[in-house]
Amino acid sequence: MTTNDTQASAPAGGPDLRARRKVILSAMLGNVVEYYDFSLYGTLAVIISHQFFPSGDTMVGLMSAYAGVVLAYALRPLAGMVLGPLADLKGRRFVLILTIVVMSVGTAGIGLLPTYAAIGVAAPVLILFFRMLQGIGASVEYTTAANFIFEHERGNRRNYLAGLSVASTSVGPLLATLVSFAVISAMPTEAFESWGWRIPFLFAIPMALVGVYIRRHVDETPEFKQMAALAEQNQVVQTPFRTAVREHWGAMLRAIGLGAGQRVGSFVIQAYFVTAMINAGFAASNALLASLLTYAIGPVPAVWGGKLADRYGGRVPLIVGYGVFVLVTVPTFMAIGSGSLTLAVIAVVVFTFINNFVGAPLTTAYVMSFPPEVRASASALNYNIGTTALGSTAGLIAVWLFGLTGTNTAFGWYMTAICILSILVAIFAMPPAVDEHRRAAVAES
Repeated sequence: MTTNDTQASAPAGGPDLRARRKVILSAMLGNVVEYYDFSLYGTLAVIISHQFFPSGDTMVGLMSAYAGVVLAYALRPLAGMVLGPLADLKGRRFVLILTIVVMSVGTAGIGLLPTYAAIGVAAPVLILFFRMLQGIGASVEYTTAANFIFEHERGNRRNYLAGLSVASTSVGPLLATLVSFAVISAMPTEAFESWGWRIPFLFAIPMALVGVYIRRHVDETPEFKQMAALAEQNQVVQTPFRTAVREHWGAMLRAIGLGAGQRVGSFVIQAYFVTAMINAGFAASNALLASLLTYAIGPVPAVWGGKLADRYGGRVPLIVGYGVFVLVTVPTFMAIGSGSLTLAVIAVVVFTFINNFVGAPLTTAYVMSFPPEVRASASALNYNIGTTALGSTAGLIAVWLFGLTGTNTAFGWYMTAICILSILVAIFAMPPAVDEHRRAAVAES
């Protein structure tokens, strides 16, 4: 079965309006759960370091907690090698139900886990195990959800739909921060550190139940159905992972380089800004409030960037967004260390605005750079390699550089260099899929 065969047989029309809305809702809700889970761990990293790791050196405990972030993401490429091909073979919907269940078991497990004081060394071992479950579940969630949306509705608003997907990734952290802030504000510090911190983790259970219910009541994508039917009719032995690696490694490398700066920025927002502000002397409640504001504004630039990418092509928002990142990243960390809460809040909000602004065309590049028969495998692999190598290590590198230099500015220079790399890819090696649908629309007009 060839790519052209599959694309030629793609349906001309999409599902009705109600069905399209259900598809978008089901995909976005999974993103909400994924990013709730992961950002919650980063948001409460300081508390986790106290609860599940030996007391003594605060920096060692915090770095151990961030090691859980790295471990969860280190597993993502490996899990993606299994679940990505599974989505190409068994269906996007099947894998989307599986991922939301596994992610939520990991999150709820952390909320039920006894502390280091209760069970000793088993506590850090078990928390790392549950982080592994989160990493496995999240390995293909975002890319498969975006794929699910694209394959149900492939018109001239691809980047807009990608922007909605990116916007949903702000809703999860927003909920995580809101729930954490509400619990912290509602009870004494001693009670929160004793047992109250468990509440935000257990909140993942009802979210997951709603997500599974909705995903069970949406149809598989028409494009996957036709691809599977052609493979069965022609008796094709499908090897999506091997085909992706052998025939599409160049496109995967371009996607990884293009998204490098945003991957670092995303995990700074999700897993480090709160810690950086606390280290700079701000109260934990103020740090959480700043984090809350970043997630509240996150959906706006995501959708705006998607609309601009559909109108002018993906290269424009990417070069503009990364260019601004180069200018403001170091000043952002200088503002956090200034001692001024106003400056720190403005800095992290602007940082988040830029990071989400470039998200839609990046999502299109991650997913649509590949033909349908290997799309889930290739998108999971390129997204997770970039996320693991660059994103998941951001918090750990930031903590290490802070301990080495006594300032967060050093990490700002690190991220600036990564953003320059992404600008070069956008200028000289842009994946064609980012602008492909726009060129088609122009040709038709």
